Amino acid sequence: MRTASIRIRKADESLKGLRAGFLSAWNSGKYKGEHFDFESPAALFRVLTPKRWELIECLQKLGPLGVRALARALGRDVKRVHDDASAMIEVGMVEKTPDGKLAVPFDEIRADFVMKSAA
Repeated sequence: MRTASIRIRKADESLKGLRAGFLSAWNSGKYKGEHFDFESPAALFRVLTPKRWELIECLQKLGPLGVRALARALGRDVKRVHDDASAMIEVGMVEKTPDGKLAVPFDEIRADFVMKSAA
């Protein structure tokens, strides 16, 4: 089962976590999941807009789809769906199958972040 974790972490924390996760996976030989780190909630929401979340949810629910079929399922314009899918491919949350369809490669996506007050 492939899993993805979305986290809010500063760049130095992200690098430390990446290094530790790589070493742990290397030493154990076990899959540890994949991580998408953002340095702030604003950075996260610039990339994962509500429409892109909807796109990911639709692909998880329906399975691999072509851009036109995905646009029909979402009730959206093909060009806008293509743009959003391209952005998600660039980030790594969506992949193209060998036959050119769009797919979310993760069985489970977890979002985990904490907001603390300054006090």
